[in-house]
Amino acid sequence: MSMSKLGLMALWTATTFTLAISGNAQDLGQVVSESDLAKWDISIGPDGVGLPAGSGSAAEGETVWLEQCSACHGEKGKGGPAGDLVGGIGTLTRPDHVKTVGSFWPYSTTLYDYVRRAMPYYAPGSLADDEVYAVVAYLLSQNEIISDSAVMDATSLPEVEMPNADGFISYWPSPETEN
Repeated sequence: MSMSKLGLMALWTATTFTLAISGNAQDLGQVVSESDLAKWDISIGPDGVGLPAGSGSAAEGETVWLEQCSACHGEKGKGGPAGDLVGGIGTLTRPDHVKTVGSFWPYSTTLYDYVRRAMPYYAPGSLADDEVYAVVAYLLSQNEIISDSAVMDATSLPEVEMPNADGFISYWPSPETEN
């Protein structure tokens, strides 16, 4: 008799709950310290809350890009095996649309969050905060969203207006809707 994933999840949940209330939960792991938990509290919202200290320019980003990103995404963000990240602005309503960072993503802070967590592919999370700001500045400048001389940091990055900012329904509460 095979057990479905849902059944296994229910069994695991019931067992965990039973162990926890019976006082035998010590075999399930260890208590997480506040400092260990803080390492995983890395969410960044559209308003920039959660962005770390640091900064980076497009020129600095080009150096990091060539060393860490170009093998997968091409020398200028186009033509690599992992797909284009540059171009496509204004194409989303056409049948031949091109979804890139510049054409599709609604928030510049999402780009920072994603690069910080998931890139480079072979070593996710290995870039320093300044390197992430630099790569983000490079991509935004390659998409002609910011100037080549702009510097991105926790203050300037959330101010970047992405071309598709109004292309999504936001579930992030705004100050006007919070009570």
